[in-house]
Amino acid sequence: MSILDDAREGMDTAIRPQDDLFGHVNGRWLAEAEIPGDRSSWGPFVELADTSEQRVRDIIESLAEADPASLDDDARRIGDLFTSFMDTATIEARGTRPIRPLLDAVESLRDVRDLAAFLGEFERIGGFGLFGTYVDTDAKNSDRYLVNVLQGGLGLPDESYYRDDKFAEIREKYVAFLTTLFGLAEHADAAGAAATVLAVETRLAAGHWERAETRDVQKTYNLLTLAELKELAPAFEWESWIRNLGGSDETIAEACVRQPSYLSHLSQTLTEVPVEDWKPWLLARVLRAAAPYLTDDFVEANFDFYGRTLSGTPELRARWKRGVAFVEGAIGEAVGKQYVARHFPPRSKELMDELVANLLEAYRRSITDLDWMTDETKQRAFDKLATFRPKIGYPEKFRDYSALEVHPDDLMGNAAAAAAFETDRQLGKIGSPVDRDEWFMLPQTVNAYYNPGTNEICFPAGILQKPFFDPDAHPAENYGGIGAVIGHEIGHGFDDQGSQYDGAGNLENWWTPDDRAAFEVKSKALIEQYDALEPRDMPGEHVNGALTVGENIGDLGGLTIGHKAYLISEGGSADVADRAKVFLNWGHVWRTKRRKELALQYLTTDPHSPPEFRANIVRNLDEFHEVFGTVEGDGLWLAPEDRVRIW
Repeated sequence: MSILDDAREGMDTAIRPQDDLFGHVNGRWLAEAEIPGDRSSWGPFVELADTSEQRVRDIIESLAEADPASLDDDARRIGDLFTSFMDTATIEARGTRPIRPLLDAVESLRDVRDLAAFLGEFERIGGFGLFGTYVDTDAKNSDRYLVNVLQGGLGLPDESYYRDDKFAEIREKYVAFLTTLFGLAEHADAAGAAATVLAVETRLAAGHWERAETRDVQKTYNLLTLAELKELAPAFEWESWIRNLGGSDETIAEACVRQPSYLSHLSQTLTEVPVEDWKPWLLARVLRAAAPYLTDDFVEANFDFYGRTLSGTPELRARWKRGVAFVEGAIGEAVGKQYVARHFPPRSKELMDELVANLLEAYRRSITDLDWMTDETKQRAFDKLATFRPKIGYPEKFRDYSALEVHPDDLMGNAAAAAAFETDRQLGKIGSPVDRDEWFMLPQTVNAYYNPGTNEICFPAGILQKPFFDPDAHPAENYGGIGAVIGHEIGHGFDDQGSQYDGAGNLENWWTPDDRAAFEVKSKALIEQYDALEPRDMPGEHVNGALTVGENIGDLGGLTIGHKAYLISEGGSADVADRAKVFLNWGHVWRTKRRKELALQYLTTDPHSPPEFRANIVRNLDEFHEVFGTVEGDGLWLAPEDRVRIW
């Protein structure tokens, strides 16, 4: 049997895998597939998300239509939340009345002290302020939680959008969007207010770190006391903000500040920008946060910019789809509990347990065979690998939503209540024991993650479907799909940033200096390799190798280990045609088509490389060249000395 006999729908057999694995597996599909009108991209990830969404819709609608008296409390909440979102008659009748108290509060601000107090109240109910916050384990003491503070305050995706000439048209459209938004809110000078917002955000953006810098786990770990926070940003009223957010001085007695220079820049900006200029900036924040829950004109204006302009999506998603997303955002684990009961068979979990065990063994063997790492560092790597915790399918214990009160006729109130519930849940972690059983994705999500602070890999039920995983598929396909994805997530524990955490989830150097230097040489080679790449549909644009290096290391290790784990599962060897299935399915899972606007946004802001380069990372694997018999002159040929192999 030829290794190319494994034809599947969408392949272009005129393109040789030796020249372009991504094009070979996906070429005809790329030429013929149409991105749905309400999507900015299409491919297996999005298709599975659509399947999951339809399943969730069936669950939610059945609960919304049921007699409330027949439902338990969480089922009733699910139904009431969806009903409130779908009740367009009530939404239209109320207009902007639900946000009038917020609009009046913005207008009555007297100074920056009032600004901080307002932002606390606003962020508590789901708004975004001058900086972002989240609660996570302390990177140097993983047995406690900390509030993390990071740069923010912008309405565009990244600081580069405010300064780069290639985004000049987007800035113009942003001002036009804001003008429309202010007009809908009956602002006396909509155009002037919009221009002011852009000016304020441009000043804030000038203090932002560039995207690649924000990945550095050492530079972004800055433990500050409340007194030091006040010293860093004296113009911001920290106590008023945290009190209105729902915390206290104890909540931020210590905090991890991710970009300290941004806070000092913010403080200076607060001092120099008059409160009359902050009002339109705040008003824009309120209107943008509320727009998805207001009347159709607000919804359409918001989508026109963030959907059409920034992502290239021509059609607003159907209301039921947006309603499903709203319910999942508010009470997602309660929905997930219903989802796994209906759509995640026990056999899938059993097969995944076996697959994960083979992947961990493959990593152990791979580390054993490394020729660039000393035995001392290898032993520490083994120690970390031994403490990896896989989470598969769904949480052992689902979240308690008993404190969340919702009503079937109050969408805006429900949105605020759900956000406040989550704010309280997060702030309540401070001072509490670390919950290592918590999940950071919903069971129905089509994705996966690695969390360095708890040294865990998580694979929700949603991604455990074809083409990633199929209990009835050839094992090689599962190892090239979910196997390589699992390998990728484990690989994040050993990428340029994750490798700085130990097995307990703490930032601790477990490397000898020479081993770390050897690792950095390999990482730098991968950065340079990706810096040279131009997407096939975006000539002249380049991948940011420094921004994407962590994910590229994850892909490189993930596929290498996926292939090795497949051989382990087969007793140590397999024929070439079956080994080829690992690589062919790897090429298939990255089958993706994006609108050009989204592709440009992702190239600027996304730490993942474009899908074609994720598939074609195979050029670095000796195993790929062996299986497909590549020779010098082939499109994916890399001389052995130029191939990057880390794990």
